[in-house]
Parts: sequence; structure tokens; C-alpha cells
Amino acid sequence: MQRGKLRGALAGCALVLAAAGCGAGARSAASAPATTATTTPPARGARRPAAAEARVHAALSRLAAHGKPVYCGGRARRWVAFTFDDGPGPYTKLAVRILSAAHVPATFFLVGRNLAPFRSSLRAEERIGALGDHTWTHPDLATLAPAAVERQIASAKQGIERASGRRVQLFRPPYGARDATVDATARRLGLVEVLWTVDSADSLGADYAQIARNVLAALRPGAIVLMHENRGQTIRALKFYVLPKLHRARVRLVTVPQLLSGDPPTPTQLARGGRGCGASARRTGA
Repeated sequence: MQRGKLRGALAGCALVLAAAGCGAGARSAASAPATTATTTPPARGARRPAAAEARVHAALSRLAAHGKPVYCGGRARRWVAFTFDDGPGPYTKLAVRILSAAHVPATFFLVGRNLAPFRSSLRAEERIGALGDHTWTHPDLATLAPAAVERQIASAKQGIERASGRRVQLFRPPYGARDATVDATARRLGLVEVLWTVDSADSLGADYAQIARNVLAALRPGAIVLMHENRGQTIRALKFYVLPKLHRARVRLVTVPQLLSGDPPTPTQLARGGRGCGASARRTGA
């Protein structure tokens, strides 16, 4: 896609960004749908998991049982995971096309209420990466009662599993806001709570050049990079700055499940939390 066409597409998409209902404007805790006891849905085609999938599931289950947030993978391999929050939405298909053209997988943390209006975008995300839970309405979970926290997380988990036919084992709290209740709920639901090593700052108002600098500076072994797919500045940074320079970093881009199963954080990294990974301490904007 030429630069002119891309910028035209971004401008058009900006007119419908409000449809996604995420980001800083989505801090209110709208009611999540009632949940029932969760079960893992059968995969499409009713095929048994491959051995590799079983190993990934087992590794994530072990991390979930620890009940501690994960900020990075290990450092034994030169692996990095790109993650995108708040989808699916109006920019999702464009983001997926750009990532696919560069043969870069990603992990998408999805907001439950966006699944129905952007169902085809969810399918696009499935094809190139992993899916995670980002609550049903994107509230600040640290401000909610325990029952509301569980509804938010469990509803999104079930919605993603029904829509995709995939088991969901990853969870990211909106704004990075967490407390003992959030951590315990994620553990009870069998979810690995995934935070990040470096925030691209796209949700904090960074322009494309600053986003690119933040991301490229984070490309070290084990890093988990936070971005948001429904922001035009992020799309521009990816297309014209980040992806063309990936080869210089000499890292391999993988999904979060691949990173955490193939090169998991050490016990010391888990125990030290963000400090064990050199993670940025600031709270993100979305």
C-alpha cells in the first residue's frame, strides 16, 4: 500500500473510532453480561490439540497457577512479543494486513463488547496470532467490587472462546490497574495475567515517531511490548518505522504463548515483578 493510500485509510477509519468504545473514554464500568460456569469450547473441526499446543497449554497453566503477573519472558532466546490492546475495532484489519505482510505474529487483548460489531476483524486476528482477555467493557478493575471484577473478566473470556473456538489463557487488566482481587480472580479463572516490559505510549498521546522510538528501544530478549491497534499513529509507526527496522534488532517476533512456553520468565523474574524485567512502572492510558 502506498503512503497516500494508507494515510487516506487512516483518516477514514478515524471517523468511526468511537464505535470501538475503548481507551480513555471507556473507564466507566458498564455492566458485563451474566456469566455461567466456564468450560473450554471445542476447537473448530473437533480436532484434538497438537502436541505443541498441549505443551503451550501446560506451560501457561503452570504460570497461571503461580498467580503472579508476568512482565516479560526469559532471556535465553532473542524473542520479543508485540501485543495490541482494545480490539477488535476499525483499524484491526489494516493492522493485521501490515503485520502479515511483514510475517510478524502478534497477541491481541480483546474487549468483549467489541466482538459482535467487529466479528470479521476477530477472524483476521485469529489468523496471525494469539488472543487474550481485556475485560468486557474496559473498566478500571481496581475500582470495582470483587463480583464485578469476576463478571468483567469471565464474560470476556467466555465471549472470546465462543466467538473463536479457542481456549483463552491470557488476560491483561485495562490501564494495567490491578490489585489482590484482580490477581486472585485471574488465577481462579486459569488466566496468566500479562502486563508488559515497555509501553509504546501510544495511548498516552505519543506521535508516530515517539511510538517507533519507544518500541525499537524495547527490542531486547524477553520483552513484551504494549501497543494499541486502533490508533492511527501506531499504524503509521508500525508500517513505516518499526517493521522496516526489525532486522537490525536481530530478534524473533513471537506470540505471548510462544514466548512464555518456549522461554518463560525465571522464578526470580516472576518474584520481582516488573523490576525483574526492567519494566516501565507507569500506568498506561488505556
